[in-house]
Amino acid sequence: MSTRRVLVVTRPDIKDRNGVIRSVCDQLTKAGVEVQLIDQLPLASFGEWKAACVDSDVELVLVLGGDGTILGAAELVKGTHIPILGVNMGHVGFLAEFEEFQVREAIERVIARDYQIEERTLADVKAYVPGRDEPLHDWALNEVTIEKADRGKMVELGVKIDGTEVNSFLADGVVVSTPTGSTAYAFSAGGPIVFPGVQCLELVPIAAHALFGRPILIGRSSQFSIDILSDSVSEGWVACDGRRTAPLPRGTRVVVSTCKDKLRLAHLSEVPFSRRLVSKFNLPVNGWRNAHLKTNQRTYARVPHETGKK
Repeated sequence: MSTRRVLVVTRPDIKDRNGVIRSVCDQLTKAGVEVQLIDQLPLASFGEWKAACVDSDVELVLVLGGDGTILGAAELVKGTHIPILGVNMGHVGFLAEFEEFQVREAIERVIARDYQIEERTLADVKAYVPGRDEPLHDWALNEVTIEKADRGKMVELGVKIDGTEVNSFLADGVVVSTPTGSTAYAFSAGGPIVFPGVQCLELVPIAAHALFGRPILIGRSSQFSIDILSDSVSEGWVACDGRRTAPLPRGTRVVVSTCKDKLRLAHLSEVPFSRRLVSKFNLPVNGWRNAHLKTNQRTYARVPHETGKK
């Protein structure tokens, strides 16, 4: 029987905290699993991402960190069939499966191979820069943003869908998000939450000076084209997952479509996405009016009625 191998990815500040990483590695090693540890992920510029550097016999990438660390780990496995399992040691941790206090149970489930795989849609990104023969090519798990390069100005953008011009406006930028990223930057910019099983992309303007500045969703066979117009007051800036960035001159066209590759996320339970939404966002499922009425009822019940007094 071949040796099982797991890649553990974390951050330097977590590595030295409370002995959690050492405990995880010891637990895996005692079960006969070979562990490789990465605590620093290199940053590449937009368009300079290289193919996966993880050995093909790695069974799983275990991420101990927040969503940012998971996005970094995705760079290691993109284009492979190696799944990622996240244990949240950050803030919201929307992509993570377990919380820090559940880490021992998570490792036990990994050792028992007691997990399921879910495939997530990726965005394929090409930037056609004036003066370059070939486009800059990249991808995103969460989102690609095209923003203003000059903080004090706005960028003028033209948006096309499948070659048809649908809008143009001055704005701080746009977010083009996958369903996975719909709960991240796109959500903060006013976009809808999209369930992971929907194969689509959404475009959300950021502070657009436009009468029609609403989010737009397209299917997996369509594509967005975003032009940084030649007379824009600011040049542009592109970022994939907030990690791989580059300046974009006026006249650049960024084309975003769904990627042929999928990213594989490991799940330890069959918790529906709707329940994850409620728990991660701490949604007030009773609604404001219901909660307000119940609060008032409890308040009135505690206050004695004063009758017969003037």
